[in-house]
Amino acid sequence: MSTTLLISHPACLDHLTPAGHPERPDRLRAVEQALEAETFQTLAREQAPMADADTVTLCHPLDYFEAIREASPSEGMVRIDADTSMSPGSFEAALRAVGGGVRAVDEVMTGKATNAFVAVRPPGHHAETARPMGFCLFNSAAIAARYAQKKYGAERAAIVDFDVHHGNGSQDIFWNDQTVMYCSTHEMPLYPGTGAVGERGKFNTIVNAPLRAGDGGDAFREAMETAVFPRLRGFKPDILIISAGFDAHTRDPLANLNLVEADYTWVTRKLMEIADDSANGRIVSMLEGGYDLQGLARSAAAHVTALMRG
Repeated sequence: MSTTLLISHPACLDHLTPAGHPERPDRLRAVEQALEAETFQTLAREQAPMADADTVTLCHPLDYFEAIREASPSEGMVRIDADTSMSPGSFEAALRAVGGGVRAVDEVMTGKATNAFVAVRPPGHHAETARPMGFCLFNSAAIAARYAQKKYGAERAAIVDFDVHHGNGSQDIFWNDQTVMYCSTHEMPLYPGTGAVGERGKFNTIVNAPLRAGDGGDAFREAMETAVFPRLRGFKPDILIISAGFDAHTRDPLANLNLVEADYTWVTRKLMEIADDSANGRIVSMLEGGYDLQGLARSAAAHVTALMRG
C-alpha cells in the first residue's frame, strides 16, 4: 500500500518578509488550509526537524552556513540581497525547510512512506553553492538529493523543477556532478536569467526546457514529454526530488505562463510512473514558489492528491 507523508512546521510561518513581498507566510497558510480538507485526512503528517550544520554543508560551505546564521537579526529585518531578507525567525525556518526534506528522504528511503510533500518556506532552488538569492537561503531540494546519496547510497538522484523560475542554484550545485540529474521547465526570459537549452553541465546531466511567456499546458506537456521524461527514464534515478513551484499557474502575478491544476496533476502522475520504474516510487516533493494564494492552494492540493494515487 502506498503512503504519502506531509511534512511541515509552524516555525516556517515565522520567516517574515517586508510588507508587500510575494513570498509571505500566507502562502504556507493557504497550502496547509487546502490540505486540511477531508480528501487529505489519510495523509501521514510529521513536523520538520531542524537540520544541523553537517546536513546543510552537504551542498553549502561551512563558512556560508555561518554567514547566514550570523546575518540573522535579533529584531527587525535585514536585507540579504535585492529581494531576499531575514527576520528573527528566518534562520530556524530555513533549517526546518532543509530538515523537512531530509526527514522525507529518511521516510521514503526506508520504505515507511512511498512519497512525501514537504510544505515549508523559505523556498530553496535559487540558493547557489555560496550565494543566497531569489527569496532562498539554503537549497533544500539539492541537500535532500545529496543526503539520499550520502546516507542511503542512492547512486543516482534526479531533481525535476517545474517552478516558473529557473533553479539556478540547483544547476550551480550539480553542474559538475554526473550522479545527479537536474531537469527544469521555466519561463524565459525571466528571473534569474539562467536556464538556456545549451546549459547542460559538465556531464550533460542538466536538462533545461525553457518556455515562452504566454505558453500554457500544451507547451508545458510537450516540453516534459520531449525534453525531460526521456532523459529521466534513461538516467534511471534511485530517488526523484521535485522542486514543486506553482508559480507557472495562470493566476500567478510574478510570471506569464498559463498552467492550471490539471497540468500539475498530469506532471505529478507522469513523474510517479518514472519513479515507479526505477526508484520504487520514491519521490520527495519540496514546495518552492507560487504567489497567488488561490492558485497555489489549488495546485498544491492537485499535486498532493496525485501523490496519494488520487
